[in-house]
Amino acid sequence: MEKNKMTRRSALTAAAALPLAAGLTGAGARPAAAQSAQGPQVPRTYRVPLGDFEVTAMMAGTRTVPEPKGTFGLNASDEEFAEVSKAAHIPTDKAQFFFTPTLVNTGSAVILFDTGLDPAGITAAVEAAGYAPEDVTHVVITHMHGDHIGGLSDGGTPTFGNAALLTGQEEWNHWTEAANDTFESKVRPLEDQFSFLGNGEEVAPGITSVLAPGHTPGHMCFMLESGGQKLMLTADLANHYVWSVGKPDWEVRFDMDKELAASSRRKIFGTLAEDKTPFIGYHMPFPAVGYVEAEGDGFRYVPHSYQLLMT
Repeated sequence: MEKNKMTRRSALTAAAALPLAAGLTGAGARPAAAQSAQGPQVPRTYRVPLGDFEVTAMMAGTRTVPEPKGTFGLNASDEEFAEVSKAAHIPTDKAQFFFTPTLVNTGSAVILFDTGLDPAGITAAVEAAGYAPEDVTHVVITHMHGDHIGGLSDGGTPTFGNAALLTGQEEWNHWTEAANDTFESKVRPLEDQFSFLGNGEEVAPGITSVLAPGHTPGHMCFMLESGGQKLMLTADLANHYVWSVGKPDWEVRFDMDKELAASSRRKIFGTLAEDKTPFIGYHMPFPAVGYVEAEGDGFRYVPHSYQLLMT
């Protein structure tokens, strides 16, 4: 056969290669599959059963913040902060914040714990979870920081008009005297609708308050228990899964009493680790459900995988 003579098979092979060659060289029409990038995607809700309860973590917002050492490691050296961050594969120049209210359906009540940053965000989160604002029967405020009370009301009008409002008595006593603008605009107009909780009191059967002061004077966690299963809502006991859970004695800028906050972290996380009780942390990486294990001089955060999904 002559060297330059093309067989039928070689001709077909060459023809089939032409579109690929055109794509590699940039020639020809734009591939139909090429689309604009759509950006990061994070689910808005995550629902698990807990005995007869149904617990839904809801992401009411997320944002990137710069220079996290100035928030989470005030008493840590730059070298230690960098070492701990590197071991966890997270940067030191920025961090991602998550805001995760929780909705608990007990079968007879729909109880919302905290309200996020603003009414629009919490309303969207509740609706994404399959509820309407008027379905919520109780709103429990773990503490009065703006990212927990921001969605409670708008211009004096409650976001959840059918809901009873509850918070800790010690927390209320502090903020009513604090002259805080957010409290005055979001909470004060609704003060006649509030009831107050002491340590160890029930919101509803199976939901018990646990005083965990330090972050604020009356900061509360809540233990959920149904059908022999437990889960704790830890609110802002720890604000980061590495820098606060792993290093409970590192000072956090937002903690009003830093020594007391560290003591509360050690006490409650120690109990959760010993009992292997899962928890939802308001600022943990979404879906914010996990466990803690004692490790070194602190704890290790273990994200929930499927443990609570098995009924």
